[in-house]
Amino acid sequence: MSITYSLIHSADAIHASEWDKLAQGEQLLSHAFFSALETSPNACAETGWMAHHLIARDQHAVVGILPLYLKNHSRGEYVFDQGWANAYHQHGHAYYPRLISAVPYTPVGGDRLLATSVEAQESLLQKALEISIRNKVPTLHLLFPNIAQARLMEDAGLLVREAIQFHWKNRDYRDFDDFLDALRQKYRKKLRQDSRKVAEAGVLFQHLSGDGISQKDLAFFYECYRNTYLVRGQLPYLNLDFFHKLLHTMPEALVLIIAMHEGRPVASALSLRSGNTLYGRYWGSVQEMPGLHFETCYIQSIRYCIENSIQTFEGGAQGEHKLSRGLEPVTTYSAHWIADPDFKNAIADFVLREKEAVRSYKAELKNSLPFKA
Repeated sequence: MSITYSLIHSADAIHASEWDKLAQGEQLLSHAFFSALETSPNACAETGWMAHHLIARDQHAVVGILPLYLKNHSRGEYVFDQGWANAYHQHGHAYYPRLISAVPYTPVGGDRLLATSVEAQESLLQKALEISIRNKVPTLHLLFPNIAQARLMEDAGLLVREAIQFHWKNRDYRDFDDFLDALRQKYRKKLRQDSRKVAEAGVLFQHLSGDGISQKDLAFFYECYRNTYLVRGQLPYLNLDFFHKLLHTMPEALVLIIAMHEGRPVASALSLRSGNTLYGRYWGSVQEMPGLHFETCYIQSIRYCIENSIQTFEGGAQGEHKLSRGLEPVTTYSAHWIADPDFKNAIADFVLREKEAVRSYKAELKNSLPFKA
């Protein structure tokens, strides 16, 4: 059967049902999520995210999608290659623009080659490499693929980097106390003390989801989210319209935790649920209080997971401080194609040494888990 390939410049250029059939229920890979990012607009040409999604079709339907963006910077990716860009610049070479496959501003793992067979995934990757070579794109990057697709990419000759995130796993805890009982005494005591301080300060929490989230709730959340950037002298990556679109098109995926103090909201954390995973994504506050950040973002999210039988809570990028809250180190991946053979050899050496360091770091972290033997 003949397969044809094309590039589209917006997720909305194909029907949502065609996209979602290949996303297989993953909310952060859904057409609605990409469309919200692109039409808000946050992932657009003006912000340096120029959509070039690779689409494979047979005679009847879309059979493969590789989300692709042509980018002239490395912001909003959470896989750091600015050192590579500097090396290119120092040697008089152009590093940008380059192609990346990613969910913009979203460091979560999953399929990147959206196709139902390994053969179709391999074909998508080969076509992306052909496009890169034909258009003299210096590099191609596929960010946060799952381990199976990372291995496929490595077999195709791409360099695979490893990094660490921290995820919480639900070991069929009956309730939050059951989770605490699984921790060693000093960690259990510390978490209880931290939660008690927040409670004694008069902070109460609301867990809202889906249609239970009002426009007023969302507006307060965005005030908090925006404030986390403004206090650092930066503008937020995402605008309010993006979150309005999520609430309108995929409310079932939204979980909003709001901290209340003396009858008014003071902090919030917005997560996205997909299947058995809760993805901790956005946080902010309008009032500084000891322990408020960890209680709102992590402890309340863990409580929500236990109460709703959710198996995994992904706590976002970086942060070994999450270890003491019961989050465990897991390996994440990224795959990189480098056109220039000299730079490829140098980067390959760096990736090998980095991988050894990451694996050693993970082993050290595993020895520091807070759980009982």
